[in-house]
Amino acid sequence: MSTSSTKKQLPVDKARRYLEPGPIVLVSSHYKGESDVMTLGWHSILERSPSLVGCVISKHNHSHDLIRQSKECVINLPTTELTEKVIGIGNTTGAKTDKFSEFELSTESAQQVGAPLISECYGHFECRLYDDALIDRYNYFIFEIVAARVMTEPEYPTTLHYTGDGIFMVAGEMINRRELFSDDMLD
Repeated sequence: MSTSSTKKQLPVDKARRYLEPGPIVLVSSHYKGESDVMTLGWHSILERSPSLVGCVISKHNHSHDLIRQSKECVINLPTTELTEKVIGIGNTTGAKTDKFSEFELSTESAQQVGAPLISECYGHFECRLYDDALIDRYNYFIFEIVAARVMTEPEYPTTLHYTGDGIFMVAGEMINRRELFSDDMLD
């Protein structure tokens, strides 16, 4: 039996269920006395050095303007313990609600940017806008990570990966195949 006989057609708008690039993150921003946080799933590492990450931030999202004006943000990495807050933040607009207060998030000052860190998150990646060429056309921000901190334990956190329709996949089980890699492919 061929493997194609056990496969079904997939509507192309459902491809994200299988190709989603990384964990759900909380992006915090700050500009002229106003702070916001948003849930984000559309991001991708673009380069190691400089450390570049691309993020799709809809112009309909309140954080879009804060980030566009300040040219910086913090990508905070939540774990599964924050699932309900991640969903609530994603369902709420910062134009009408102080999400930090509403979802009882503690903040800390960042080292390199004005946006706040979210204390409850596993890691924080402080970002500055690196390239704005794709913002107007695709809402695609290219950031350089200028400072990063992660918790020391656990080494591999349980993170959320959104597959659509209210369903998350949880990452955390690790397999080690280091011996199969050539030395120049390891970092």
